[in-house]
Amino acid sequence: MEKISPDTYEKYIKALMDISGAITSERYLEDILKLIVMVTAKVTGVEICSLWLIDESEDPVRIRLKATQAIDPEYVKDRSLTLKEGVVGYVATHNEPLMIEDVLQEPRFKEKEMARKLGLVSMLGVPLQVREQKVIGVLNCFTSEKYIFSETEINLIKAVANQAAVAILNTELMVKTRVIQEELETRKLVERAKEILMRRRNMDGAAAHRWIQKRSMDSRKSIRQVAEAVILSDEL
Repeated sequence: MEKISPDTYEKYIKALMDISGAITSERYLEDILKLIVMVTAKVTGVEICSLWLIDESEDPVRIRLKATQAIDPEYVKDRSLTLKEGVVGYVATHNEPLMIEDVLQEPRFKEKEMARKLGLVSMLGVPLQVREQKVIGVLNCFTSEKYIFSETEINLIKAVANQAAVAILNTELMVKTRVIQEELETRKLVERAKEILMRRRNMDGAAAHRWIQKRSMDSRKSIRQVAEAVILSDEL
């Protein structure tokens, strides 16, 4: 196995620590994804790093470009492929890294326009893998000159990618938990507001709920805001 300098290992360890720190942070997913591509590009010295995530909410399942550190944000918008398309589809479905010496000569590579525009030549695609071999996306590293990634470099980038996958899953779980908590709190507030309306306006439960919904639409405020206003008025 080829030698990697202590400085290089130190940089990769720092990258893993930065991404690990994101796991316990309050950052939202978009910030986590930006951090991952920026850290990976910095430690590997590649020209561009891009991150794609699998979207299982669609049929057929698609994989979407979510973050890159060096391309206009407009380019990232709505770029997606099915899992049967492109290099990212191949890496995701085969769950193994794929190295390409010249992306312009690779039939599976779908982003040739971008590669020409930015002068990209070689690339390494690595799956974002979590527990039980599940792949949630793909991390791509591009160079501006022809380059062969060594086995050690590939393994180090895989380590970064796997740590990134944990950070992404953790962030999605935090967001889902927060949404569920807010929904439960809103339901409790609406129930309290309904009880107040039933008592003060002599309404039944269904009528009280319709009143809250109508006031929400008329005032262009959320149902939660209307419920909170009803509760506050009762406490005054």
